[in-house]
Amino acid sequence: MEMIPGVIIAPVAKKPARPEAEPSRSVRARLPWWLLPALLLITLAVYHPAWHGGILWDDDDHMTRADLQDANGLWRIWFDIGATQQYYPVVHSAFWVLNRIWGMNTLPYHLLNIGLHAFSAFLFAVILRRLSVSTGVAILSAAIFAVHPVHVESVAWMTELKNTMSGVWYLAAALVYLRFDRERRPRDYVLALIFFIVALLSKTVTASLPAALLVVFWWQRGRLDWRRDVQPLVPFFVVGLAGGLTTAWYERTYIGAQGFEYAIAPMERVLIAGRALWFYLASIVWPSNLIFMYPKWDVSLSAWWQYLFPIGALAAGAVLWTFRHRSRAPLAAALFFAGTLVPALGFVNVFPFRYTYVADHFQYLASLGIIAIVAAGLMHLAERFSYVGQTFRSAGTATLALTVVLCAPLGALTWHYSGQYVDAETLYRTTIDRNPECWMAYNNLGAIKLHGTPEEVREGRELIEKSVAINPDNAEARNNLGYALQEAGQFDEARVQHEAAIRLLPTFADAHNNLGSALRWLGRFDEAERAYREAIRLKPRFGMAYQNLGLVLLAQNRPEDAMRAFDDAFRITPDLAEAHLSLGNALLQLKRYDEALAQYRDAARIRPSYAEAHHNAGFLLQHMGRWPDAAEAYQTALRLKPDSVRTEDGLGYVLLRMGRADDARRHLETALRLAPTDASAHFNLANALLDLGRIDDSVTEYRQALKYESPPGAAETHNNLGIALAQLGRMSEAIGEFQAAVKIDPNFHDAKVNLARATKR
Repeated sequence: MEMIPGVIIAPVAKKPARPEAEPSRSVRARLPWWLLPALLLITLAVYHPAWHGGILWDDDDHMTRADLQDANGLWRIWFDIGATQQYYPVVHSAFWVLNRIWGMNTLPYHLLNIGLHAFSAFLFAVILRRLSVSTGVAILSAAIFAVHPVHVESVAWMTELKNTMSGVWYLAAALVYLRFDRERRPRDYVLALIFFIVALLSKTVTASLPAALLVVFWWQRGRLDWRRDVQPLVPFFVVGLAGGLTTAWYERTYIGAQGFEYAIAPMERVLIAGRALWFYLASIVWPSNLIFMYPKWDVSLSAWWQYLFPIGALAAGAVLWTFRHRSRAPLAAALFFAGTLVPALGFVNVFPFRYTYVADHFQYLASLGIIAIVAAGLMHLAERFSYVGQTFRSAGTATLALTVVLCAPLGALTWHYSGQYVDAETLYRTTIDRNPECWMAYNNLGAIKLHGTPEEVREGRELIEKSVAINPDNAEARNNLGYALQEAGQFDEARVQHEAAIRLLPTFADAHNNLGSALRWLGRFDEAERAYREAIRLKPRFGMAYQNLGLVLLAQNRPEDAMRAFDDAFRITPDLAEAHLSLGNALLQLKRYDEALAQYRDAARIRPSYAEAHHNAGFLLQHMGRWPDAAEAYQTALRLKPDSVRTEDGLGYVLLRMGRADDARRHLETALRLAPTDASAHFNLANALLDLGRIDDSVTEYRQALKYESPPGAAETHNNLGIALAQLGRMSEAIGEFQAAVKIDPNFHDAKVNLARATKR
């Protein structure tokens, strides 16, 4: 425009731009495009040892149960309270989808956890930029969050999809709400509230978000305005409080966070909270000796030094409050850290308090505040020294150098710690090494070993006994010890342990179920039935209890009732191999042989390593006279469980009927090495020896069988012994044996014929 002399041209007035909108453009301009893929690749790399990690502790309670795997199961996840271990339907829906696509292949579960964690790190950087934090600090904070070893428990443990998924929704809600705070668009408010609700339905620790936002606003502005800052967040507080109260009720009612182990006095809770705050802060600043299960502190009101923790926390808060005139950031970071931790500080009961008062996964979100302030402080120091000593040519170089220097050792530690999560045995052994008094780890490792080789079973029992020795009031270990005693055939001793577990924890459905099994083996069927029904009352979806109830009903000669119980077991747990086996037994009792065989084969299909299913199929095929098929089933059972007396005896019998007397002899001799008093094996071995012409040896075996056998089965043994004695020319003894057989069973046709022939001679 050409200027006119002597005239001042006023500038054209324009509508002022919204100053709040500028940081949004700055975020897009200054966060590098490669940040998200870089965070993803780095996070995948440091968590590589856990990619194929197996099922740990309560993973099987989260990886969708068989009765929830259909479309109706998805409906139940959302609307059937108690259908899942915790009411986090968003997370359980994710588990449901993963199960539908990949089943129990754990790799996708781990990759999802890792990917969500990396995305949370990226959202963390975006939020910091929106708050006008420098790009360097945002990148450094995100990188530290991504690779910090204190997050290994949350990322490497599939159950903690609750943390990684809720973290994404929490940060997304925060990011959108910050945009609403600047631009005041209703759609942003609604979207932020929706994201917040989804976060709560993933894990209710995210209920702290509205309080965290107020801390952020105070940090930025130095004060809070009721209309601008507080009032819009009231619905968030209401929804968050409702979610928190629901979870507290759920923990107490469905998970069992109640009883003497949770009877903590109010002042003791203060001592726990103060100590936990310093513990979590220390583990972020110096992440060494991280453990899956930390020692449970002995909280004592008479120990003066324990008061130093809450006093120290209050003193630190006072110092930061005094320092606020120079910078509000340290106090804001501390308030965010402590406020986000409140649900896990001991003021409300959560189930893990049975074992420990602290856990790394409790501070997943809380760590954001400490990481941000530490990253900002370190970046400030680096830039200051860089300016003085001209060490770096640019802030970008300083950011890169700091990121490498800090994240390389943190990533190495994360790689190391994530290796603990490859399988349950590794995790528990590592926990025991670092926390020798962890009775939970001894018990859980022992329970795993109870399903192994005889040597492993012995080790498992010793581990469980160690757990009981450390904590005699440990209901789980008492129950598992009872199970081990049942496996050893010590049913009355097992009963004592299960009853002790129930006294310690009356609502322990598994203990009632196992007590029923011990009573069933003791022949106390009425009591066993009551125990099973109590287990079902306490845990209505307890498929194994229904199948065990069916077993005791079978033992009471109530096959029709038993079949109804097995049907209930199938309804709850369609792939419960034990229920197929038991239904097969019921059908066998009803002489419905083809249907029984189909059930045994279904049990073996569901669990190919189920030796009992193959054995029972062999027994039924033997009964049906299908000798080659029976031999094949028995041989499969022996490959799976080599030391089974019943299977060796059954295979020996079948081989004998197939004319393979010498092969039969070898299996029957093996059976007797395992069980020298087994009458059936002695009898069948005697028959094999008789076929092989070793008549004197057969006489010895028949007499051994009679030593351990009782009528009416002894009739056949007396008869066959008589045949052997007759072949040796010892007719008077043979006649005595035939007479004994007829006396036991007057309708024994073969014995009567043999007696008549011997008498004529």
